[in-house]
Amino acid sequence: MTAIVQRLNAALAAGFLTLTLGLGGAVGPAQAQGADVAELLERLQSPELQNWEAVERRIYEAWSQSGSASADLLLSRGKQALEDEDVVAAIEHLTALTDHAPDFAEGWHARATAFYLADRYGPSLSDLRMALALNPQHFGALAGAGRILMELGETEAALTAYRAAAAIHPQRPDISEAIDRLEREQGGQRL
Repeated sequence: MTAIVQRLNAALAAGFLTLTLGLGGAVGPAQAQGADVAELLERLQSPELQNWEAVERRIYEAWSQSGSASADLLLSRGKQALEDEDVVAAIEHLTALTDHAPDFAEGWHARATAFYLADRYGPSLSDLRMALALNPQHFGALAGAGRILMELGETEAALTAYRAAAAIHPQRPDISEAIDRLEREQGGQRL
């Protein structure tokens, strides 16, 4: 990476959590959440939950419904392109989606994934910020931000993002493992 790209990524990383998690600014309006999603998110909090993967899947299914057939089609095409490892096509479909439905959080999250896979961390973080502004409960976007920030060497910011994801979805072992790993890197410090 060039020095300019590194500075850009560091600036985006430093500003990301401030803007997204409200550490110094307000989070934007939340995407409307149905009672079903709220109940599913609440179920994720239960320590006795045995089928967290099924609950998580139902949440993502609900979040993937835009209310627009054309937006849902673009999301489907973008996700299929990702499965086919055609990142360029995925970015094209998902850009059309975010242009067509800018208030649809899952479109921004999916495009952030595509940008991440294309090693375009700045645009990925920007899209994650949009997804979280629209849906602050999006644990996948928070975990994605944590991963990118960790890769950029922004350990404290990554730990904050992962902890925010774990507060919403404490069941995911990969999130807990990332928190443990980052805390060990910090010498066991609690931030």
